[in-house]
Amino acid sequence: MAGRKQNDINQRGNRRSAAKAPAAKRSGGSGGKRPPRRGWRLWLRRLILWGLALALLGLLFVGLAVAFAARSLPSFYQLQATQVGQTIVVRARDGSEIVELGPSYGQWLSSEEIPQVMKDAMISVEDRRFRSHFGIDPIGLARALYVAVTDDTRVAATSTITQQLARNVFLNSNRTIDRKLREAVLAVAMETKFTKEQILELYLNKVYFGGGAYGVDSASRKFFSHPATELSTAEAAIIAGLVKAPSRYSPTADVNAAVDRASVVLRLMREQGRISASQASVDVSAVNLKEETGQNSVRYFTDWALPQLDLLLPETFEPIEVWTTLDTGMQRAATASITANTPEGAQGALVSLDRDGAVLALIGGTDYVQTNYNRATDAMRQPGSSWKLFVYLAALEAGYTPEDRVVDGPVTIDGWSPRNSSGSYSGAINLRTAFAYSTNTVAAQLGNEVGFGTVASMARRFGITTPVSTYPSMVLGSSEVRLIDMTRAFAGVAAQGQSVEPYGILKVTTGDGELLYQHERARTVQLVPDHVAAGITDLLQTAVNTGTGRAAQIGRPVAGKTGTTNSNKDGYFVGFSSGITTGVWMGRDDNARVASLQGGRAPAQAFAAYMRYAVKDRPIEEFDTDLQLPEWQLEPDDEQMFGDPDDYYFIDEQGNLIEPGRPQGEGEDYFPAPGQPGSVPGTGEGDRRRQPGQPPRRPGEQLPPSDPAPNAPAAAGDEFLRRATGEGAAEPPPPPRQQQRPPRQQGLPPVEY
Repeated sequence: MAGRKQNDINQRGNRRSAAKAPAAKRSGGSGGKRPPRRGWRLWLRRLILWGLALALLGLLFVGLAVAFAARSLPSFYQLQATQVGQTIVVRARDGSEIVELGPSYGQWLSSEEIPQVMKDAMISVEDRRFRSHFGIDPIGLARALYVAVTDDTRVAATSTITQQLARNVFLNSNRTIDRKLREAVLAVAMETKFTKEQILELYLNKVYFGGGAYGVDSASRKFFSHPATELSTAEAAIIAGLVKAPSRYSPTADVNAAVDRASVVLRLMREQGRISASQASVDVSAVNLKEETGQNSVRYFTDWALPQLDLLLPETFEPIEVWTTLDTGMQRAATASITANTPEGAQGALVSLDRDGAVLALIGGTDYVQTNYNRATDAMRQPGSSWKLFVYLAALEAGYTPEDRVVDGPVTIDGWSPRNSSGSYSGAINLRTAFAYSTNTVAAQLGNEVGFGTVASMARRFGITTPVSTYPSMVLGSSEVRLIDMTRAFAGVAAQGQSVEPYGILKVTTGDGELLYQHERARTVQLVPDHVAAGITDLLQTAVNTGTGRAAQIGRPVAGKTGTTNSNKDGYFVGFSSGITTGVWMGRDDNARVASLQGGRAPAQAFAAYMRYAVKDRPIEEFDTDLQLPEWQLEPDDEQMFGDPDDYYFIDEQGNLIEPGRPQGEGEDYFPAPGQPGSVPGTGEGDRRRQPGQPPRRPGEQLPPSDPAPNAPAAAGDEFLRRATGEGAAEPPPPPRQQQRPPRQQGLPPVEY
């Protein structure tokens, strides 16, 4: 029994050996072991396995991201109620609307109300597979990748309508991979949460079509003057074509570009079978477009005024209405005057202020569409002889009168020798004549007499905010200024020496009428004494009546000053009449010469053309030029030098205005620190400046022994306080030198035009 069992075991073992023998032969006698994979096959297998694993992890991550995004998305009705920006309606001083800025929204149209041709046009040009994809178009993406690889000059668009909606509502337009990934996730999430019709409805009511118009209804009303429910095939094609580049294809900016783009839309609609051949052949150029009635020059004003809202209002995103100081009639007159009088190839700018500083009209260039650079508020150009306003103000404050005689002759100051444009000299003339004919040599002598630092300080006192040189040539207007600052300075003279602060916003309200801001008139400061304001007005009036500004006459009293720079690069005229002050500048942006450009010609003519309209409804006002000189200029008695400090007009050690009547202990802030506005460091003019509490010295007069040292501002401040309070008063200076006042000179030839 045991032997039989053993034989059976042996036989089974033999059969297994026989079965294994062929396999061993096939394996080359290796005993049945398969050789391990080596080389590229091993790495390929690993790459495939790792790729599949990473793909699964990526899909899992994307799925989680999409699920999370879908849960976080607002509802359809919440998205329907959101807006992408703030609407600002700008109104003129009479309440009329002059421009609407920011997003403009029409009526919200449901999917059923939007014409089918509008839907088809948008799908054809922006996302032909909109109805079939899941938020991302794989075919379009593959095509875009192929184009990017094979053609370096083209980058194909890959965003679907859903992606565009996600970007417009939730993201920005930065071209980054991170933003594109988030856009794709949001698009897929939106496809899972909303229907195709809801997505298309949101898109057509929110997409930007240019000109501030958001949504098809707003675009239809802006471009065609009717609601989107009445859109024709051609009109729908024009609107659909705007999405790619709203500014380039806008029918109000370039009709031909808009028509060409609409033709492309119609062709795509025909190729995709969305319209018939007869519908595709409509004449797009025959579409009636809404005429633009607004003035593009108004945008110069709004570009200057509206940024001030950031300082005037708390942060708000609700629609607001801004009531401005702009007078639409004056703005049109200003535009016409600049357009008609500016030399060919040059630019022109104009600023007009009411007596309280309200900006009535503002022109920053000849055409806002061609260039929106605001030359009225931003450009810094040389004012030429109109700068002499500050030279003569400083001279009048120092004791000169319009009747005082000066010598028009050769002069050299620190190696600089000014000359008159005529090349000749008139000898002894009075200040009135020298100013009227803009005599350069006299202005140089006056500036040297009172101190160039004093002239610079006078300019800052009247509102010049740009850097002011203290070289001798500064008296002829070599320092660059802004037109609005020069106009403000002349307005201060028109206000009889009181400060004027330009402003453009009267009030701001919400769309419901709630008041958010109301302008309050700024506190005025007397910049120069009354007799100085009257004296300079006398000079300015003479310049228009008989001098270089004769072209600015308008049939009623006008006071003003011309300005012309070297080689006729800049032309200036600034003047006032009947409470309105207007400044005009003309020149080229590249600072090149303009033939025959002189302040007394084109700028003065533009001033006159505008002012005739601006003052037509205002009463004629005579200027106050009655020169009531202070007693210190009339009385030799030393006691007249002092008295009640509240009756005095003080200038600090740097030539700056100090408000009289300020109690002791409040004067510290009235001495500008070096480098602060109002200070003129390093001018070397300290020996020519009046000290606090001291009456002005006449030109040529030396510092009295009791005056503090010019380089000791602290001592000067102490002296001012002592004199103002009557404590420890120093010996009064000697009386000013008296000058005879000869009668006014008439008929002298001009020395500058």
